Parts: sequence; structure tokens; C-alpha cells
Amino acid sequence: MTKPASVDGRRSERHQRGAMARRSSRRQPERLPSGGNTASVPLWGRAVGGHPRIQAKRFVGDTAVLLGRSLRHITRSPDTIITTAIMPVALLLLFVYVLGGAIHTGTGSYLSYLLPGILLITIASGISYTAFRLFLDVKDGIFGRFQSMPIARSSVLWAHVLTSVVATVISLGVVLLVAVLMGFRTGASGPAWLAVAGILVLFTLALTWLAVIPGLTAHSADGASAFSYPLIFLPFISSAFVPTDTMPGPVRAFAEHQPVTSIVNAIRDLFAQQPVGAEVWIALGWSFGILVVAYTMAMVTYHHKTA
Repeated sequence: MTKPASVDGRRSERHQRGAMARRSSRRQPERLPSGGNTASVPLWGRAVGGHPRIQAKRFVGDTAVLLGRSLRHITRSPDTIITTAIMPVALLLLFVYVLGGAIHTGTGSYLSYLLPGILLITIASGISYTAFRLFLDVKDGIFGRFQSMPIARSSVLWAHVLTSVVATVISLGVVLLVAVLMGFRTGASGPAWLAVAGILVLFTLALTWLAVIPGLTAHSADGASAFSYPLIFLPFISSAFVPTDTMPGPVRAFAEHQPVTSIVNAIRDLFAQQPVGAEVWIALGWSFGILVVAYTMAMVTYHHKTA
């Protein structure tokens, strides 16, 4: 007996709806919390759904891919590292061989006294390229294309930040090598060197996240990189070049209560094998505080930019 056409039609319609539902369930990501609130979703999971472990894995993978892209740009154009190191090396040569004889710090070697401040100037010089590269990506539309892909949203920023950290560490190595050739010697132990490296990397990370903000908001390439000029100037009003007790009252008060002085003093004591006391904790506190504030502001700016 032939089945009624209406029965076959209903069964066919139910079959099609079921197939479409199965395909849709495979394609659709996990729903966000009710009301569209993404506050409870991790930053690396804003563009991809799934279990938090899967989100974290995708975030790390996406960041690694984009980091490789940025590092390839640096290897093809090493002038970034060269120009970052040129000015600090020039200052090192100038202050040691030209002005050093007229500066009395109460220590044996002015080169050893000066080097920590020059390392911080190297960091401040390098982070301007973070803002510049990020601005170019935004201007050229590459940033927008990344946002249209199914990748972790914050991986784009993290790739730029980590690229800057790698490039700055290489520049710091170049400056240290020049200092050694000039006669710098230290009896610092392995843990002391690790502490110096940790302070420098943390400070680099903090300033790099600060550089993300002008990179996202600047209207010109000059504006994106110009923000680093005050940061380069800051070590000159600190204990980096001369002891603060030789400065006039208001200048001395500022110099003794700004982050560069505590970081310079901590690194100097570690190199000289002197007890660091509370200085190292003040330096870490400044660096971590700047990092938290800069990261928060950068993420707020980023979400406004991509909203």
C-alpha cells in the first residue's frame, strides 16, 4: 500500500530539520554567559569557545604563530636592534671617556656605576618600536584582518609585546658586550645575574604594555613612537648618572621617589655584590605596579578599538 504523500512530506521535513540542527550544533561555538556579558570569559577565549583548557591551548598556539611572524620581520630587518643599541652605546662611550673624569660618585669605577642606567635607557629606546609596529598593523588593516579570524583576540597584542621583549633583550646583550669590552667586570654570582635579568625583563614587559596604548590610539607614526622620549629622559633625573645627594632639593626629592632610581640602585648593588635590602623589593614593586596598570589600560583601549 502506498503511504500518503503528506506522511512522507512530514517525515522528510523532520529529517531535514534534524540534519540542519546537527550541522548547526557542530558549527556553533559555546554560548557566552547570559546577557552577553563576557567578563567571566578569559581574554584568550573571547574569540573561541570550548573548555578553558582548550581556550588556553588555542591562545598559546595563536600567540606563538603571530610571534613567529613578528620575529621574522625583525630578522629580515635587524636595524631595529641596531638602532635601539646605538644611542645607549654612544651615551656609554660619551660619559665614560669624555665626562666620566669630571664626575665623582664615590665608587671605584664610573663604568660600573653608569651601566645600570644605560641598560634602562636601552629598554626605553626599544619599546618605541612596539608602538610603531602596532600602529603600522592598525593603519595597514592587518590588525583588522586578524580580528576577523577565529583566533584569540588578545594573542595579537601579546605577540607584539613578546616580540619587543625578545628584541630588547638582544639589544641589552649588545650593550653589555660593549661594556665588557670597555672594561666592565663584576663578581656577581649566578643568582645575582638571574635577579638582574628578572628585573630588566619585568621592567621591559611593563613599559612594552605601556607602549601598546599609543600604538593603538596614535594618528601618526611619529605620534606612536614619540611617547618614549620622556621615558628615555627619566634616567637622567635619577641616580643613574650621579648620586642624588648632589641635586637641588626639589629635583632630589623627585629623583629619589621615581622608579628608575630604585631599579638602578638594585641592579648596581647586585653587580657590586652588596646587600640589596629593601631596594630590590621597591624596584620589583614599581615594575609590577606599572605592568598591572599598563596592561589594564592597554586592554581597555584594545576593547574600545575593536568594539
